[in-house]
Amino acid sequence: MTDSDDEVLSRVLGYETIAVVGCSGTPGKAAHNVPKYLQRHGYRIVPVNPTTDEVLGERAYDTLADVEAEVDVVNVFRPSEEVAGIVDEAIERDDVTAIWTQLGIRDDDAAGRATDAGLTVVQDRCMKVEHGRLKR
Repeated sequence: MTDSDDEVLSRVLGYETIAVVGCSGTPGKAAHNVPKYLQRHGYRIVPVNPTTDEVLGERAYDTLADVEAEVDVVNVFRPSEEVAGIVDEAIERDDVTAIWTQLGIRDDDAAGRATDAGLTVVQDRCMKVEHGRLKR
């Protein structure tokens, strides 16, 4: 992040539509509870999970490339080794503005490619925690 961290985080948290790659339908999992929290706070959640048809009352898509809606932020709940492919899919889209990987998830090479493509990248941070800290 190039500006102050809080400025960048606040800017990304100001977007409205979040594709959650790895969104889970299992209550209690972070990949379910974080998107649920964000949805309760006014964000539109677009689940990306090939193993289910619906999460949090929203249609789930098999891949990010399959998402028909405009997406502002791609929030990643997948292992670090899968980030590169997700970033490549995000770069291929014309609508994605930011990539956000959750706590413990990072891929510096993929982040560099995303940044080079003009996307804002936040790695290894929890969107729920940062929203609670900066937006409440």
